Amino acid sequence: MITVTSATFDEQVLNAPGPVLVDFWADWCPPCKMIAPILEQLDAELGDRLTIASLNGDENPDIASRYGVLGFPTLTLYKGGEVVHQMVGAKPKRHLLAALTPHL
Repeated sequence: MITVTSATFDEQVLNAPGPVLVDFWADWCPPCKMIAPILEQLDAELGDRLTIASLNGDENPDIASRYGVLGFPTLTLYKGGEVVHQMVGAKPKRHLLAALTPHL
């Protein structure tokens, strides 16, 4: 799992060679804390096919605003620099896998 900021977002997410799932989160967000271990598991299981990135939306509001992120957590999947899927709220692992697998 990587951490991205406004300074590194374009390079590490939009210009990435493969799909990147960005977790837009905030320190004050309980569902963000709930989903974090699930994202760690997915990173361990899918790391060869998917990069998982973490972006603090409060510290990088320009990126959150650019992609219309209005609530946390928001999980946005980028492929070839484009948004191909977006989910809002904490979801069980099986739901995340079902949503991500067609894009991998």
